[in-house]
Amino acid sequence: MRTFASPEKNGRENRKPGIRHLTAYMMKINIDALTGMFTPKDGKFFPLLNSMAVAMDRSAMLLQQLLGASTEDEWAQLCKSIKDEELEGDRLVKKIFKELNNTFITPFDREDISSLADELDDVIDAINRSAHKVLLYSPEGLPESTQQLAKIIREGTEEILKAVPELERVRKSDAVIRGCTKKIKKLEEEADAIYEKGITELFHSETKIKELIKIKEIIQELERCANALNTVGKVLKTIIVKYS
Repeated sequence: MRTFASPEKNGRENRKPGIRHLTAYMMKINIDALTGMFTPKDGKFFPLLNSMAVAMDRSAMLLQQLLGASTEDEWAQLCKSIKDEELEGDRLVKKIFKELNNTFITPFDREDISSLADELDDVIDAINRSAHKVLLYSPEGLPESTQQLAKIIREGTEEILKAVPELERVRKSDAVIRGCTKKIKKLEEEADAIYEKGITELFHSETKIKELIKIKEIIQELERCANALNTVGKVLKTIIVKYS
């Protein structure tokens, strides 16, 4: 025998899906609104990090020019320009740390931001030390290995200059940064090979002890620059592993 539900019951059942959908929709709105409150909307860290990368790249460009120069006047002028970039790097890193202290929600972990800023600053410092050692020691001549290392350092800073702006889009794609970190690692390995060859040739060819010590110190400092660049690459790699 067939039974028929009352109109009131049918009405209640027809209304239930609509009520459920409306409740779910309202919950989604509330969650989205709550999430929005804690989502960082201020991208102030990205321009600051980009500016640090620019200062680092300019320093590397000036270092390359310095190692191609031949007079103390040129060295002094280029050293001053590099020092200006180093001071700019110090100013920017201090501003980043100040903003970290004043910001509750950051685009990614504050430890990663501070680490990246620190390592970028270390590269600029290493470039500045390399330049000033050339001016301080005033060697009679510089071997080809110094210019080769300066070229690698510049190539490394260019890779970082490409990678850092991509941090703002890292959650969508990490392809550019990943490619840059691979290139930076390869450049660091090339720098190691040039360093070893340069030191070996120096000890075989340089007969003046003072000149040998001077040039050895300069080559070692340049190799430290390449290592510092590789450290930046490692920080970038850590970030993309976490957020991509």
